[in-house]
Amino acid sequence: MSSNGQLGISGRIAAAFQASRMTPLLALVALLLGIFATLITPREEEPQIDVTMADVLIAFPGASAKDVENLVARPAEQVLSRMHGVEHVYSMSRPGMAVVTVQFDVGVKYNDAVLRLYDTVHSHRDWLPPNLGVQEPVIKPRGIDDVPIVALTFWTKDPERSAFEMQQVSRAVEIELKRIKGTRDISTIGGPDHVIRVEIDSERMNAFGLTPQDIAGALKVSNALQSSGNLTAGNHEILVQTGTYLESAADVKQLVVAVRGEAGSRKPIFMSDVATVEDGPDQPKNYVWFGNKDGEFPAVTLQLSSNRALMPPMSQMLRSTA
Repeated sequence: MSSNGQLGISGRIAAAFQASRMTPLLALVALLLGIFATLITPREEEPQIDVTMADVLIAFPGASAKDVENLVARPAEQVLSRMHGVEHVYSMSRPGMAVVTVQFDVGVKYNDAVLRLYDTVHSHRDWLPPNLGVQEPVIKPRGIDDVPIVALTFWTKDPERSAFEMQQVSRAVEIELKRIKGTRDISTIGGPDHVIRVEIDSERMNAFGLTPQDIAGALKVSNALQSSGNLTAGNHEILVQTGTYLESAADVKQLVVAVRGEAGSRKPIFMSDVATVEDGPDQPKNYVWFGNKDGEFPAVTLQLSSNRALMPPMSQMLRSTA
């Protein structure tokens, strides 16, 4: 309202709507349009967001980390950063391998981004140095579903148990979690893997005239299973397989490495004659520790990623594995 008592522009518009018979009709139309928009708008409890990235693995056997960086990683960054829709390109160089990570803008479709990356890598092969032994790039796409959504840490105060026992428990839980619809990748961090270790004795090998290559060859040949054909008789077909996989330290100890002696008195040389075979944990590649007021304890962490469109609620998933 102006200073002289007359209505301003907004006042005159409000007065016109108050006196108009169209005002209730316009309000009703606006209400119906709002209800219609609410009904047709797609809704998700966990909306899917396209956050696409990919690792480009380029092997350069025998090269140092500096050579990998100068001859492979830096040229790769320059080529891949030219793509449309790329937000970041960064690399990691180590002896014999370059890992180039390409991160696309949020919202770029997964299929479009991967197709664009494959096309760029394979249409610019000339950026790789020729005749130096650089192998073909391997592309491993990653998306938002590859990011772990939950981590479970297993630990114990029992001093008699180590991370190796915790890892065995975690492996059993992995099997149960993989049965749940919607789970994607499940892995365990920390704890050594289970291995059969063969420690050769050089003095005993020399006594029998054996070399480390003989030991390695015996292990490779014996740890194989292949199909050798089939037998058909009486309307039955029997598949024939030869060989077997080594399952325990006892199997490795009984391997025949060579045969020595004169004709008529030849004797087999077993693996246990030239090496010490142990069944147990390997050297760990990474460590996980759990700490509280009572101290620090060895532990392992199970991480789980999922297809969020198919994953059940977290509470339901944990109840099903309890």
